[in-house]
Amino acid sequence: MTFSKDIKFNFLSADEQERYQKHLILKEIGNEGQLKLKNSSVLCIGAGGLGSSVLIYLAAAGIGKIGIVDNDHVEKSNLQRQIIHETNEIGNLKIDSAKKRIKCINPNIEVFTLDTRITAKNVLEIIQEFDIICDCSDNFGTRYLINDACLILNKPLVFGSVQGFEGQVSVFNLYKNSPNLRDLLPESPTKNTVPSCAENGVVGITTGLIGIFQVNEIIKIILKKGETLDGQILVFDLLNMNMKKLYLESESANKQIKNLSQFVEFYRDDNCSEKSNEINKINANDFNSLYKANPNKILLIDVREYEEFSTSAIEGSISIPLSHLNQESDLEFILNESLNKEIFTICKSGKRSEKASKILSKFKIQSRSIDGGIEKVKKNIM
Repeated sequence: MTFSKDIKFNFLSADEQERYQKHLILKEIGNEGQLKLKNSSVLCIGAGGLGSSVLIYLAAAGIGKIGIVDNDHVEKSNLQRQIIHETNEIGNLKIDSAKKRIKCINPNIEVFTLDTRITAKNVLEIIQEFDIICDCSDNFGTRYLINDACLILNKPLVFGSVQGFEGQVSVFNLYKNSPNLRDLLPESPTKNTVPSCAENGVVGITTGLIGIFQVNEIIKIILKKGETLDGQILVFDLLNMNMKKLYLESESANKQIKNLSQFVEFYRDDNCSEKSNEINKINANDFNSLYKANPNKILLIDVREYEEFSTSAIEGSISIPLSHLNQESDLEFILNESLNKEIFTICKSGKRSEKASKILSKFKIQSRSIDGGIEKVKKNIM
């Protein structure tokens, strides 16, 4: 994800002048401000609920370069809140779906995508290219990792978080003496005090509103206009329509982050992590050999959405979408059907099946995820 930061635009095209005319007549923006937006770059980490509204409004506002980091695929259960994705994108990578939508909204935007998960090994290299970092992640391990990387590289960080009908927004590390996430939460909440991603429901409007607030902060930072949420956290309760600001103080001890490797275990979040060393995998060729030898000894669970399954499926496989795997009726069905059989999970490429096998393991059901997914299996299964 690289681009030339030396190229600076000093004019707006005819298309841009027409597109941004409501910005151009605002004294707080005008032509000069719109050029600042055009010459700015923002990295959005996460293309889910928060990321959806963030990316849509960044594109509409005319942010010149937008980066997206996410390694997840679009699922039907996402569509209730992840409005950048459409039904016909189910099964596709979120970064590809988001990029396509951004280009439809504003073809002037340069979009850079990374199909990966932020880690201590790659985060510094990824974020160093961008002016502002927007945290749209969904777990505390990743949030602390992003925060600490921004401290090391002196990057302003726009933070957003949602749960149910509530949301929070803040700006961290904007200036030398600005607070950061560790001033808000010196220690990561324990697993027993925070619901897991699977348990933590959210109203779609909440992610939309908080994402819009994040973009509002980004625009003010770029324009150097108005009062940002530097040193403050905005807490919004949509159920009761209450909004309040809490003030944060910066502690010098919370800025002493020099090396991410010392916090590797701290950044782990087993509740929400999409990858785990405990997931038992099998490659497509090895699965094909087992399938051909004795298909009656295999229970193959296809965890794609029903629409994907109806279009293309392995003979003998059963369809249970990933979002249904924690339902008691489906778990009982799997247990009954798997007597004297080995369980395998499969999806389009192997990422959703990893999640499925992890979910099943929590219910003491052992399975193997097929690496490479149905596309690789179908090449050699006949």
